[in-house]
Amino acid sequence: MDYQAIIDKYYSDNDELRHIFMTHSRAVTKRALAICDRHPELRLDRRFVEEAAMLHDIGIFLCDAPGIACHGTEHYLKHGRLGAELLRREGFPRHARVCERHTGAGLTKESILAEQLPLPAEDFLPETLEEKVICYADKFYSKSNLAKEKTIEKAERSLSRFGEDGLARFKEWETMFE
Repeated sequence: MDYQAIIDKYYSDNDELRHIFMTHSRAVTKRALAICDRHPELRLDRRFVEEAAMLHDIGIFLCDAPGIACHGTEHYLKHGRLGAELLRREGFPRHARVCERHTGAGLTKESILAEQLPLPAEDFLPETLEEKVICYADKFYSKSNLAKEKTIEKAERSLSRFGEDGLARFKEWETMFE
């Protein structure tokens, strides 16, 4: 897979957004690959982790988030689902699953319904180890503060605002990946 060609296809006309997208994606990818290297016993598909980590936020350009140079029309919470749709059309369904399952520490059908989130009422939880690694790595980097890496404690605090289930998943991943 040539993930750079996909990035170029969707991020060629907005230099600021491309910079934000690439900086964030590279940071997430670097952390995810370090986990792959630190844990050979997990037998992670390193090439897939690299590709999917670089593409996990491919759908942000379709969203309305002017603070990160996104001037689309969709709610930002939809970026994972929108990215998944793009990647499925490109012929990469496995990568698409990472897109739609990386928000928070994954979203349950119950939380989507309870919080009336603008997503289909279904589970969007990371299932494979590769999906979990990328979701975990993503929690340490914000697109609105590119120069700063969050500590584990700050990542936990950010996730705790969205309920105990996601925080518990994240803590489980801490024990697996750190």
